[in-house]
Amino acid sequence: MELFLEFAAQQWILMAALAVAIGMLVAHEGRKSGPALSPQQAINLINREDGVFVDLRDAAAFKQGHIVEARHIPMAKLAERASELDSFKDKPVVLVCKMGQQAATAGKQLRAAGFNQVYKMAGGMMEWSSLQLPTVNK
Repeated sequence: MELFLEFAAQQWILMAALAVAIGMLVAHEGRKSGPALSPQQAINLINREDGVFVDLRDAAAFKQGHIVEARHIPMAKLAERASELDSFKDKPVVLVCKMGQQAATAGKQLRAAGFNQVYKMAGGMMEWSSLQLPTVNK
């Protein structure tokens, strides 16, 4: 560890360049998956532009509670069931998972499939529930 710290101190320009490169990589990957929206922003966008919520969680989690009128397409089946969303290729698609991590991966897949307005909901259903927004249980 001492050698690493000594190297970092002597090569501070190299370490700064590495930090900038990592930051740029993270920012680039984040943009490819689509911007993140808060639950309130997502609701407003869906209502204003006739979009859709897509719930990526497994069936058990979906049945415990989901957003009203959300389409359920589990993350594992997104590639084979993406055609179910074809009518939304030019409308907002907001991806929802448990905490927001899976939505980024799904966003990349949908963008690659030609969807123009793909967003992920920041915080996922955990955030939705913490804000006490309505859910449907089936």
